[in-house]
Amino acid sequence: MGSYKVCFCFTRKFKVIEPDPPSDVKEAFGKYCDGGIHMTAEQLRRFIEECQTGDGDQVVSILEAERLVEQVLHKRHPRALFKNKKILTVDDFHHYLFNSELNPRLDLRYLRVFRLEFCFLFTNCDKYLVHQDMNLPLSHYFIYTGHNSYLTGNQLSSDCSEVPIIKALKQGVRVIELDLWPNSSKDDVDVLHGRTLTSPVELIRCLRSIKEHAFVASPYPVVITLEDHLTPDLQAKVAQMVTETFGEMLFYPETGKLKELPTPESLKYRILISTKPPKEYLEAEDDQRTTSQRAQNADKDKNEKVRWVMIIFIFYESDESDDDHDTEEESEDRGKESFSYPTYKSLIAIHAGKPKGGLEEALKVEEDKVRRLSLSEQALEEAAESHQQHIVRFTQKNILRIYPKGTRFTSSNYKPLIGWLHGAQMVAFNMQGYGKKLWLMHGMFRGNGGCGYVKKPDFLMTTDPNKEVFDPKAYLPIKKTLKVKIYMADGWHLDFEPTHFDTYSPPDFYTRVGIAGAPADKIMRKTDPKEDNWTPVWNEEFIFPLRLPEIALLRIEVHEYNMSEKDDFGGQICLPVSELRPGIRAVTLCNRKGHPYNSSRLLVRFEFL
Repeated sequence: MGSYKVCFCFTRKFKVIEPDPPSDVKEAFGKYCDGGIHMTAEQLRRFIEECQTGDGDQVVSILEAERLVEQVLHKRHPRALFKNKKILTVDDFHHYLFNSELNPRLDLRYLRVFRLEFCFLFTNCDKYLVHQDMNLPLSHYFIYTGHNSYLTGNQLSSDCSEVPIIKALKQGVRVIELDLWPNSSKDDVDVLHGRTLTSPVELIRCLRSIKEHAFVASPYPVVITLEDHLTPDLQAKVAQMVTETFGEMLFYPETGKLKELPTPESLKYRILISTKPPKEYLEAEDDQRTTSQRAQNADKDKNEKVRWVMIIFIFYESDESDDDHDTEEESEDRGKESFSYPTYKSLIAIHAGKPKGGLEEALKVEEDKVRRLSLSEQALEEAAESHQQHIVRFTQKNILRIYPKGTRFTSSNYKPLIGWLHGAQMVAFNMQGYGKKLWLMHGMFRGNGGCGYVKKPDFLMTTDPNKEVFDPKAYLPIKKTLKVKIYMADGWHLDFEPTHFDTYSPPDFYTRVGIAGAPADKIMRKTDPKEDNWTPVWNEEFIFPLRLPEIALLRIEVHEYNMSEKDDFGGQICLPVSELRPGIRAVTLCNRKGHPYNSSRLLVRFEFL
């Protein structure tokens, strides 16, 4: 008998089927065009005013509505000439709602469409709409803060460069951290992560890059936090470099320490230096010299390789703090000089330091001066167990900076909410990494026009003697309820190859949606997967009761379901709940690193009950 060959042939099905507008969209269209088949500019204006605005939003004029209709039609039918035909069909109306540039999702209360020539001209229209009060002291704001801003990758062996500094500034980061060390010949200053294998970059290159890019994304002040491991002569050289590079951009107090922090508005286009004064570095170093000597003696009998690894590990965590200490050789060099270096010291706008006497002393609020205190993520967690209200009170006037623990070698990040709930202004993150924690950081600073400064909620700033300072552990009643309806999604077929998710069929998308915020508000839920569809329609609704809506972040993720493997990532976005606009909104999704896709987006409805 002859042999037979069996051939299994699979047909790839990648056709994109465009679904009808959701029933809610059709219903809104029918209601505002009085049952007709076309919507006029006046009817669109009325829909926006009644369904798409919140408290404080400006009323859209008829002229603005007409211009908006023109732009919708131009985007839908770019080659057509409409002349006086300024009306929309239900499909035009749907496409207007599903366009994240024409129908953005965040607070646009001061947007005047006519005056700004339509927000669709901007790739990120949120960032042009600063609307919070910027005339309060810096301590009243969460500030977009980077950690080891010069590192291109991991904390132990990656290159140091000005490139990640430039990227961070373009993203809106307002606090840049530089670690200063003598170069190999001891005659100039390098930036590197000390006592690791990271390759250095010259300080002057970092300073020039900061000057050039500081205000590309935001006009509000940039703070440079310095970890100083320099001898006095090199400190003087830094002072000269900083002064010559920034010139009049540099802000520093003319007479000693600040008694109150200045406002972001008064510091527009200014650069501030924050570090520990030279004398305090030396005193802190002397306190630790005995401990350091013991550690060295304990390592004498170990081979060179083991000693090097131990030195990296032992010093890695302490290297993050403002209480870092130099080598004994550097200590001796400093000891030969005066404890005070006015030229360098006078440039420090925000003095850093940790007073002796434990945590309570460190959190003491002084009437005649302000300062910056740095705590590791672990130290904050420990302090929050018994000193939570002391921390909040401290941050009402002073600056608290939180930094990642030393064992985060891969440049991972920690949960930022614990810092924000205690009023910490500078929650320092490794911006060169990516992951869910960094998505939350991106989400917080999408607020207030993406300017890098977000006003802290009033509950963190209460100084009324008749009211207790906010207690992050206190039980709170539900203050507001957010209802989120996920209608549909589109755009992946334009952003990805046909076989990116599934080899032989369209993807099976589902959406995860939830809240990051106070522990009692934290929750994640998800829709059902929609099989084999590039434009899935879910029409699923979720209700989120919120106890602290002022600090809550809405998390949305899209994944592609895989039965036998890990689900594929499809996109994510994180948005401040306090700035969500009610109504039917288009939500652009971002990739893992936080960069927006060109086309992938969701159609969502937000309601506050």
